[in-house]
Amino acid sequence: MVRRDGVFHFRRVVPSPLRSRIGRSELVRSLSTNAVAAVRTMLGETEFASWGWRLPFLFSILLLGISVWIRMSLHESPIFTKMKAEGNASKAPIKDTFSSRTNVKYILIALFGVVAGQSVIWYSGQFYTLFFLTQTLKVDAVTASLLIGVALVVGTPIILFCGWLSDRIGRKPILVTGFLLAAVFYMPLFGQLTTALNPRLAAAIASAPVVVVADPETCSFQFNPVGTAAFKSSCDIAKSYLAKASVNYTNRSAASGETAYIQIGNQRIDSFEASEMDAATLKARTAEFTKLLSEKLTDVGYPSKADPMEIDYVTTLAVLFCLVALVAMVYGPLAATLVELFPTKIRYTAMSLPYHLGNGWFGGFLPTMAFAMVAATGDIYYGLWYPIVIAAFSFVVAVFFLPETSKRSLDD
Repeated sequence: MVRRDGVFHFRRVVPSPLRSRIGRSELVRSLSTNAVAAVRTMLGETEFASWGWRLPFLFSILLLGISVWIRMSLHESPIFTKMKAEGNASKAPIKDTFSSRTNVKYILIALFGVVAGQSVIWYSGQFYTLFFLTQTLKVDAVTASLLIGVALVVGTPIILFCGWLSDRIGRKPILVTGFLLAAVFYMPLFGQLTTALNPRLAAAIASAPVVVVADPETCSFQFNPVGTAAFKSSCDIAKSYLAKASVNYTNRSAASGETAYIQIGNQRIDSFEASEMDAATLKARTAEFTKLLSEKLTDVGYPSKADPMEIDYVTTLAVLFCLVALVAMVYGPLAATLVELFPTKIRYTAMSLPYHLGNGWFGGFLPTMAFAMVAATGDIYYGLWYPIVIAAFSFVVAVFFLPETSKRSLDD
């Protein structure tokens, strides 16, 4: 994309402008992460939580104005302009998209063989990693944001490199390699993050086994994407607390109807049934249960937060850089791949469907699905099976069904 006479023009239809936009969007994300961290540092956690969180949003108004100006200055691609001038534009793009079996086939390939894997890797490498650092490893929010922000700034050029490389060797090899590497290395990479960021937590997981004893019929799968579900059984209360406290535990069945309890070594902490409690009673009982369980976990070595003096920053940044590199491998070729899969007449409609469904559903549900999986099994890494399985599935679909598109003509 070039700017002439105050107006932005596309020099090529694909992939250069799209890759540039991808690179800029990643840079904006990394800078915004660091900007939020800077505001939190300057104001302090109390002031930031009270009113300071509004400052980044107010500043974003300026960026919104700039982005609107750029968008309004963009011209359509030469291919689309020519098609429109010749009167060949689709009058019913949705109908034209789904009336062809070939188009539907490519939509499904794009959804399951490209976007599904890309979305879970993208969300895992940025959003879930931040969740894992702050909620599971108990790293303070400012430190976690700065670490991820640095990794994004350093790793963003790799996205542009992967887009450039896909012009040379093809889109497919880079995509499938990214899917495969993510599926293979997510477990060891996140395990290394635990050791580097919170070594005392890693030691406690290895040395202090915890068991939840409960009637399996009273245990729910705690998938709560909109935050409205209430989990009030003794089993759910026990597992929810342990999952949030980053405690690895195993499950053991109790007799039918028995109230769940937590076994820490030879100590027993009883949970409670909350379904019949009023709000005040529930609050008091929860505080009592939380205090007792926190004390017992502290006694066996579970830290309440990560110690900044014990963090291995070099190893942490190296791991985070690897996670960003995996994002780059599936994100760099993404736009060009989707554009080149479909004919000009239906391109926008056809590529929008798999892109938004894939990112909205497969990627958007990752944090809540991962937490529910952790709470159900007691393994703080078990939630990673969600992106691992989807990435592996996309690898298989892409290997067998995704055509190489880099040499495909767009003039159709």
